[in-house]
Amino acid sequence: MAKTILIVDDTQSMRMLLREYLAAQGFRTLSAANGREALVVAQQEAPDLVLLDVMMPELDGYEFIRHYRRHHDTPIILLTARLDESDKVIGLELGADDYVTKPFGMAELTARIRAVLRRTGQPVSNSLLRAGPILLDRATRLVQVAGRSVDLTPSEFELLALFLNFPGRVFSRNELLERLQGDPAERVERTIDVHIRNLRSKIETDPAHPQHIQTVFGVGYRLRPDEAAGTP
Repeated sequence: MAKTILIVDDTQSMRMLLREYLAAQGFRTLSAANGREALVVAQQEAPDLVLLDVMMPELDGYEFIRHYRRHHDTPIILLTARLDESDKVIGLELGADDYVTKPFGMAELTARIRAVLRRTGQPVSNSLLRAGPILLDRATRLVQVAGRSVDLTPSEFELLALFLNFPGRVFSRNELLERLQGDPAERVERTIDVHIRNLRSKIETDPAHPQHIQTVFGVGYRLRPDEAAGTP
């Protein structure tokens, strides 16, 4: 069954261009002209991924994410014309999974979409992973920390699953970005720092002094080596 992409952009020509191109790539497409309209469409249609412009009237992209992430973990890719990296970081901190800067190439955008969809729909092997108080179930996408359910975005879920699969292994920021994005033309290492910070805020007792996801200065990140992972 074709995956459904919700395109949210206040420019009609952009919506039409994206709908035509993505439909030709085999996707089912929906569209909305602003964040408020997008919330209604998303509730009715349950898209597999949202392409989201940042600057829109009525309800901008950031406000859409704030509302949408209360009840949905559907992956979100930001479409942003802003050049300031801090604007992109805001979107990631709110729960976006990736971003593409306008103007962008259609091939790169499609690659980003497929990379995100692969993460959320990949075959399940070793469904249950455990490390200390953390339990992750790939089949149901359930995450618990000390028995407490935790809601993660697709990118946060993928990072945690990777760490649980390889306890103690140090991953560079570039390696983690490659796992999340494939090989995009635009790669900003700070993206991973934001995802890690968001992940720590959800699984660590004291995110300022993390006990599970450790920073290896000058290299990257790892799961604390003495936390065994595997099927319980």
